[in-house]
Amino acid sequence: MTPTTAPSSGADVIDQLVGLAAGQPLHTVRHQRDKVVHATQGSYEALLSPDVEGLSVQERLLVGWYAARLTPCPALAQHYAVQLDASWPDAVRQAIVQDQLPSLPDARLRAILQFVRALITKPISGDQAMLHTLPAAGLSTPAVVALAQWIAFLSYQGRLVTGLQALKRWRGQ
Repeated sequence: MTPTTAPSSGADVIDQLVGLAAGQPLHTVRHQRDKVVHATQGSYEALLSPDVEGLSVQERLLVGWYAARLTPCPALAQHYAVQLDASWPDAVRQAIVQDQLPSLPDARLRAILQFVRALITKPISGDQAMLHTLPAAGLSTPAVVALAQWIAFLSYQGRLVTGLQALKRWRGQ
C-alpha cells in the first residue's frame, strides 16, 4: 500500500459525522469543553499522520473502516470507507465486509485485522499471545504501538459518535 497524506478538512470530524452545527444546543454543550473537542480532533489528525511509523495511512484507514463496521458505527464506517483508495483489492474489501479474515492471503494484514477484531469485539482476548502475532507477522514495535493507539482511539471515536447521535435523536435536533 502506498502511504498517502492524512485526511484533514480542517473541520471537526465528530461535528461533521453527527451533523452538529454552531448554534445547535448539542453543539453548544459539546463545545463547552473546547479543550476536549480540540484534543479529540488533534488525536485523529496525529494518529492519521503520514509520519506515524510502520503503518501506512491507507492501512490505518482500512483498520478504521473495519473497526467502525465491527462497533457498529455506520457513520464512522462510511467516513473511513470513502477515504480508502483503489490500492485495496476487491478481495480485501469483501473479506472485511463478510468478516472472513482467514481468507486474506497477506499474513501481515490478516494479523492486523484479527487484532482489531479482538480489541473491538472482545478486548479481554487482546492478550499477550494475540499481541505477539503482530511482530510474528512482520510489524515493528513502533507499528504495534501505533496500531494499538489507533484502535483505542477508534473505540473512543465510535462511542462518541454513537452517543452524540443518540442524544441528537433524543433531543429531536
